[in-house]
Amino acid sequence: MRSVLCIHATYQLLVSSTSTDSIFNQKANFYNPLHATMDDPISASSKFLLRYHFTPKVPIGYSNEMNEFPVISVTELITAFKEVVETALPPCSVEGEVSNCRMSPAGHWYLTLKDETSEISAVIWRSAAARIKFAPKDGMKVLATGALQVYVARGTCQFVITRLMPQGVGALEMAFRQLRDKLASEGLFEESRKRLIPRIPKRIALITSPSSAAVRDMIQVITRRWPAARIIVVPVRVQGEGAADEIVKALRNVHRISDVDVVIAGRGGGSLEDMWCFNEEKVARAIVACRVPVISAVGHEIDVSIADLVADRRALTPSEAGEFVVPSVQELKDTLQQTVQRMRQVLRNGVERVRLQLKAIEARAVLQRPMTLIDQRRMSCDELGQRGVTAMKLFIERRQTTVARTAASLHALSPLQVLSRGFSLTQTASGDVLRDADQVAAGELLTTRLANGVVHSTVT
Repeated sequence: MRSVLCIHATYQLLVSSTSTDSIFNQKANFYNPLHATMDDPISASSKFLLRYHFTPKVPIGYSNEMNEFPVISVTELITAFKEVVETALPPCSVEGEVSNCRMSPAGHWYLTLKDETSEISAVIWRSAAARIKFAPKDGMKVLATGALQVYVARGTCQFVITRLMPQGVGALEMAFRQLRDKLASEGLFEESRKRLIPRIPKRIALITSPSSAAVRDMIQVITRRWPAARIIVVPVRVQGEGAADEIVKALRNVHRISDVDVVIAGRGGGSLEDMWCFNEEKVARAIVACRVPVISAVGHEIDVSIADLVADRRALTPSEAGEFVVPSVQELKDTLQQTVQRMRQVLRNGVERVRLQLKAIEARAVLQRPMTLIDQRRMSCDELGQRGVTAMKLFIERRQTTVARTAASLHALSPLQVLSRGFSLTQTASGDVLRDADQVAAGELLTTRLANGVVHSTVT
């Protein structure tokens, strides 16, 4: 619908702003509009006007009333529309809100710019998108610079963006915030991920510009604090096109340098644009992937870069990085002297404590009169022996009493005790107790047990 309205507006513009006589006077000597084709060396819009004004009109009432207007192809119409739109409106900056934003696999950005009442399709080609530091998002207020372009194949009009600036915040600041939030969500800023810096490094690699004041400051501070330090400078560009790639390459290969166990990557102060290479995602990921710990020293104290946030340690300035990476010889000497003094004091305190303990032991009575302790132990042994003998006698007496009581009970229950009261016990020859006279027959031998003695008898 927007394309149809634009075509209608273009037609009105052509008719109202172009003089037929002037066109004819300019072209009549060498150009016949009635025989014009789209391949002639004249603009499509001029051909459209000439054909419209010089095509004979068919009187109204004929069978084909539409022939009173010029007949052109769709391609001719859209081509004329394209020429008028793209030449009449110069490049401009459009303020609006981004919506329907998406990135194609080829790297182009397609989006819609809109305000309260209107909207227009827009595109950022890959070459232009590479120069934009941030990624456009839906709902973002932007200022887009570009020009209108008509796509002839479809007859659509879109705004081709060459520059894009976020409203309310700079493009670099927006890119910084987006990358910061992205890397933070991946956990690359977590302290638990970061590595410890060696107390006394074997060799220090400085990834920076070899001609900068920053490298001179770092070398001066390092050698002043630790004269025996071994330093190697890995030269890279620290600003401008290609600087980020050189820094990434240096970080990927620095572990191959013999004995390097810490890296300082940085530069001196400057504008945000100058230091932008340390805010690029590929540099941040190279720092994370570096096989040796990395100290970031970019700019001054107020300058915070993405490299500072992902590095194992951040130095506010390059000079401070030099102080971080090595200890001070004088401070180390002072520390050693203090340690020696503390050790001596600890030893003195230990000896004095042992001496006091020995003195206290010497003052004890057992050491003054050792036989007293022996006598006490001897008396204790005698007392324990007497107590043992007494306890044994009591135990034996209790057992004897118990045995006597048990024996009396058994004696009272004995059959012999019954015989002593005048009873007897008669048994057959087989040993069976005789309880009934019918159990025996005449001539059978019986044995009768009395309280005193045994009587043998024969049944008659």
